[in-house]
Amino acid sequence: MTELTSAISGKKGRALFSALFIGALSVPAAGAAQTADAAAILNASNASNASTSINTTSNASNTGDTSKTGGGKTSDSDTGNANKAGNSNSNSSSETGSITVTAKTADASRTMTSGYQPLNTSTATLTTMPLLDVPQVVNTVSDRVIADQHATTLDEVLNNVSNVVQTNTLGGTQDAFVRRGFGSNRDGSVLTNGLKTVLPRSFNASVERVEVLKGPASTLYGILDPGGLINVITKRPQQTFSGSIQGTSTSFGGGNGALDVTGPIAGTSLAYRLIGSVQDEDYWRNFGKERSSFFAPSLTWFGDDATINVAYSHRNYSTPFDRGTIFDLNTGHAVNVSRETRFDEAYNITTGESHLAQLNGEYRLNNQWTAKFDYSFSQDKYGDNQARVMAYDAATGNLTRRVDATQSSTQQQHAARFDLQGNVVIGGLYNEILTGVAYEYYDLLRTDMIRCKNVKDFNIYHPSYGSTGKCTSVSAADSDQRIRQVSYSGYVQDALYLTDQWIAVAAMRYQYFTEFAGKGRPFNTNTDSSDSQWVPKLGLVYKATPNVSLFANVSRSFMPQYSIASYIGELPPETATAYEAGAKFDLFDGVTGNITLFNIDKNHVLYNDTVNGETVAKTAGKVRSRGVEVDLAGRLTDNVNLIASYGYTDAKVMEDPDYQGKMLPNVPRHTGSLFMTYDFNNVWDGNTLTVGGGGHAVSRRSGNNGEDYSLQGYAVADAFAAYKIKTQYPVTLQVNVKNLFDKTYYTSSIATNNLSNQIGDPREVQFTVKMDF
Repeated sequence: MTELTSAISGKKGRALFSALFIGALSVPAAGAAQTADAAAILNASNASNASTSINTTSNASNTGDTSKTGGGKTSDSDTGNANKAGNSNSNSSSETGSITVTAKTADASRTMTSGYQPLNTSTATLTTMPLLDVPQVVNTVSDRVIADQHATTLDEVLNNVSNVVQTNTLGGTQDAFVRRGFGSNRDGSVLTNGLKTVLPRSFNASVERVEVLKGPASTLYGILDPGGLINVITKRPQQTFSGSIQGTSTSFGGGNGALDVTGPIAGTSLAYRLIGSVQDEDYWRNFGKERSSFFAPSLTWFGDDATINVAYSHRNYSTPFDRGTIFDLNTGHAVNVSRETRFDEAYNITTGESHLAQLNGEYRLNNQWTAKFDYSFSQDKYGDNQARVMAYDAATGNLTRRVDATQSSTQQQHAARFDLQGNVVIGGLYNEILTGVAYEYYDLLRTDMIRCKNVKDFNIYHPSYGSTGKCTSVSAADSDQRIRQVSYSGYVQDALYLTDQWIAVAAMRYQYFTEFAGKGRPFNTNTDSSDSQWVPKLGLVYKATPNVSLFANVSRSFMPQYSIASYIGELPPETATAYEAGAKFDLFDGVTGNITLFNIDKNHVLYNDTVNGETVAKTAGKVRSRGVEVDLAGRLTDNVNLIASYGYTDAKVMEDPDYQGKMLPNVPRHTGSLFMTYDFNNVWDGNTLTVGGGGHAVSRRSGNNGEDYSLQGYAVADAFAAYKIKTQYPVTLQVNVKNLFDKTYYTSSIATNNLSNQIGDPREVQFTVKMDF
């Protein structure tokens, strides 16, 4: 078996990483020298009655604000968000031309959301730029939205975001999303706190909010599809004691509970947080159980100039491995049986455990420069059994099934990043500079793969279970499946404030990677390659008013090609170029929104097809996705909150001998969502009643690569009511009704055939009791 040399131990890798690290460390000194030169020049000009000066102050007690006055940012106070944002503030003065740079404290201290409204984000630029200054779209689903909707999965959270939909979830066991027409399961697009992980499900009781960065993100985040990334941001320890305990019962049967406690450790500069949850619920189809337990302790040290956070989480899970239903190619619809009827066996279960450990450190070097270090280790181990549908006889309803199993699958991911962030004046212009290096290591190993012979043993109209038991035959040709990928990167970004209204953002990344994949006993190497890429990004923002900005950007992304099952040798990576233009705005002193047009061209696209029951890797010459997005979130009045979205995507294969002109599977032309709430204050004795509702809709999607059938469009409505009782320890009673009208709908397909299509959940009523303390 060919062995891939670890990038850390390889000479080329060590040399590259050392060069990037030294280069990153040299930036503050150069920047400081340039800042000093600028100060000297500008102070000299002041002596001769020139109009520009620099005043640098340090304020350890402030909230992390960075203020500039003069030819840079427009004041956030003009937007009405100065007190809410806690971020980068500026006051322009053409008369004095002074630029005041105040050092920021830890990002965690900034107010990121207010109710439904997003205020700030570090996902887009890894710096503290306000949303209106960023030439790229970031959509945020806040903690308040998540609580009101009582979201229990990442799918439910992302129903609120335009042009993000579910794709092949591996039988409902994995997070998997298409963004702007591109994406798959295990594509590395779901991050936790800005770092890649191998968690099969990233949403849990520790999640505070979810941010979606649209468009290519490879310049700052490395190997990714061009549709964007999803950043799940978790709760951190607080220096004030607080907590909550809650329990939920569901109409499906069973329920779940959660505990969250945080506070300071007396006599120290430390704060802790303990989060835990348990789930024991009946699966809504005719058999199955959803069981899981989750535990997440974290600890933060708060210093005058530094913050260090250590977090760990552990999850045990047992979930139905359910590949859904069959679509009949003759009728173009799902087979005519009850949506509750499963076509597999009771042993179709995936059981496993996942771990996540993260370390985040931030140190303020001086008034202009801050150093940050982020590290993440994640691991997921699971095993499964399944009776897989291999063929369907439309005339009789008979199924051909094969019993498969994965005895042991282990994935591991190391991700590390070291950044230097500087707020400096160079040549009389304000710059927000980011430079850094990154390292990633991914490893997947599936040992014993179980395969039995095809059998005709099931009829969908007369289901009978238990006639076919588990399989124990190890397939030597399919076992020892391995993927290993190692990469190092260096990157630099500058947000240059040209005038009060114009902001230019330019970035470049260099990434070197090696990858290795194959399977079998004896082992067959099907991928063994290395390559490097330069990944640029350029954006421009025009602040038309303090509340409206126009932006445009062009960027590139890349995704290396690999295949476990089929020999592909050393193919060039998938590459994409994206163009984006739009507008961002703050309305009604409480609503943030965006309107965006985009076009993405992707080349050398690798996809999987099924030939004679086996998965085969193929490539399409060129794929294009273009569309428009509208997103709104915030407070319309003191009592009314909303989050809404609309997305249009035209994604098709442009060049390919087999699929030219075909729509990409699982990509709808239209997506839409709306959710609104109304707060009735002082209903009785100071108590608050909140009611709300809304829904989401998705249009028709192609079911497979050949566009042989389609998943019909659907619209699903939800409603909720919450009554908060003001006592010493406030108690909230909440009812959520999901899929209010009990719509039957299909959320995604496996994309390679018509035999596996996920069914959306039927109507569910959840009742939650929560106490805060």
